[in-house]
Parts: sequence; structure tokens; C-alpha cells
Amino acid sequence: MKRISQRDIAKMLGINVSTVSRALKGQEGVSHEMRQKIERYAKEQGYRPNPFAMSLRYDTTRTIGVIVPNVSFNHFAHIVKYLEMEAKKAGYMCIITDSDDKYENEVECVEHLVNMHVDGIVVCLSQDTTDYSHLFRVKERNVPIVIFDRIADVNLSTVVINDTDSARQVTHYLIDCGARRIAFLGGSNRMKQTIDRKHGYLEALRERRIPIRKELVKCHNTSFNSGLTDTMELLNLPEPPDAIIAAHALLASAAFKTIISRGLRIPEDIAIVGYMSDWVSDMTTPRISLVKQNLREIGGKAFKLLADQMNGDYSVKHVVVKARLELRESTKKIT
Repeated sequence: MKRISQRDIAKMLGINVSTVSRALKGQEGVSHEMRQKIERYAKEQGYRPNPFAMSLRYDTTRTIGVIVPNVSFNHFAHIVKYLEMEAKKAGYMCIITDSDDKYENEVECVEHLVNMHVDGIVVCLSQDTTDYSHLFRVKERNVPIVIFDRIADVNLSTVVINDTDSARQVTHYLIDCGARRIAFLGGSNRMKQTIDRKHGYLEALRERRIPIRKELVKCHNTSFNSGLTDTMELLNLPEPPDAIIAAHALLASAAFKTIISRGLRIPEDIAIVGYMSDWVSDMTTPRISLVKQNLREIGGKAFKLLADQMNGDYSVKHVVVKARLELRESTKKIT
């Protein structure tokens, strides 16, 4: 069935389109009888406003674009859920796009969203992204933009957790539990997230005068297979680690599987702490101690920064959401 327009309603009722428009918007200049007649006919014919036509007239689509590396991954899915909740409260709809954690796809997503005339864009960078010109082009077009979770040292508004401090806290805790050969499993060194978490880990070792061993630092791709390979290499060392900090849930899960497959005990032989969600931790036995991130706050703050820009405040702001160490059975108790 063809979608009925205001022009169709006006033609059928023998009146001007402007009269139909005023009546359906509740504006003055239309008699009570005529307004009722127009509303009744529009309802009978299943009339719905065309948001794209409205956007051309009022220069707003009331939509925002969201780009994530993997929309099916629990971490990103929950952030998007909470971001969308705040957007809906403000009268915006979200267009969710997936970069598949690839730079070229991220650039394509940005271009598509800009071409759709979204009112703003929220993006989590892929682990391959080192060129940020596509983001600067968005800003130059006066389209509000915010980066979250995986960010970069660029002059754009950001929302991130306290990556350096949380990694320092985790490392201190493991040292206090008696660990001395603490390994770090990170993602790509191209990501600021990896750099900051690794920095916190190294700072804690220096503060406690624990020797830094390069062979215990593995920073490659954020993938399950990369985590398997890196953990196997760690376990094959003459002096394998007695604790592992995994900077991503996939890496933590891979490390856990590898350790168990070797017949080693967690945490008696090797302790593990991962940056992950509760439900991922609950799927393992023993459960993995985790750095718990407030995904609701990350999503909410990301939309708030975008809304500020859409309302005319283009000042660059950097929001840090505090994460906390939540202890489970994969780490030893401090004696």
C-alpha cells in the first residue's frame, strides 16, 4: 500500500496542503470542525509523518549514529543499550553500525552516517585506527562527534574509564597477593587503551621494585586466537608467569582456557584478572576476578557530551568513568 502524504490528504479533502500541515501539528488557523475532519481522515488512511521530509525543512533528523567494533559483543552491546536509552529520552533515535573492528569499515560507516544527515555521531575506534582524518572531517562539517571506550589523543570529546589507574590497582593487588612474575596481555599497541593499561601495569611494577620482564608483556590483536597464542608462549617460558592481567574479555577467556588445558590450577599456579563483564566471569570455574566497568555511565555520558554539542556547546570535554576491581576466585587472598 502506498504511503499517504499530507498532499494526498489535501487533495482528497479539497483543501490546501498548508491547512493539513497546521491541523496535524496542532497549530492555529484551522477551525475545530476542519481539524477533526483532517485528523479523522489521516487516522483512517494510516498517515505517518515523514521524518526525512521534516529533516529537510527543519535541518534535523532527530537521529544519531553509533559506530562500534562489534555490536554482538556484550561490552559494546550494553553501552549502546544505555546510550540509546538516554537518546530516546531526549527524542532521538539511534542508527547502530558495526565496523567489524576494521579501519576501512569505520571510515565507511562515518561517511554513510554523515550522508544520512544524522545530528551527531558516537564512535568507538577500531583497533586498526591510527589515521583520524575521517573524524576531523566530521568535525569540520560541524557534525557533533564523541569517541568512547577506545579513544585517541585527538582534539575531540571522549568518554573512557580510568585505564591507567585501574591497571595500576590490579597490579598492586596481585603483588600484595604474592605474585612476582606478572604478565600483561594487551590488545594492539596502536590503541591508546592498551598503552594506558600497560602504562599502569608498568608503573605499579616500578613502584614496588619488581623487575620488568619484556617477555611477560604481550600486546598484539584483541582476539581469542591471539590470546591463546600469547598465553601458550607465556606458559612455555623457563620462568612462566604466576599471574596474568588480561586487558580484554577475549584475552582473559583465552588465557583461562589455555591454563586449564595445561593442567595448571587457578589461582594456585597462576592468578588471572580480566577487563570483562560479570556474566563472562560467571561462565568460568573458578570465576575470573575482573575490572568492572560502569557501562551504563559510559553510554549515558557519551550521549550527554553529544547532546551538549547538538545544543551548541562545542567545547572539547574528556570524561573519565571510574572502574573498580571486583574479586572472584581466580586470584589469591591476601594473607
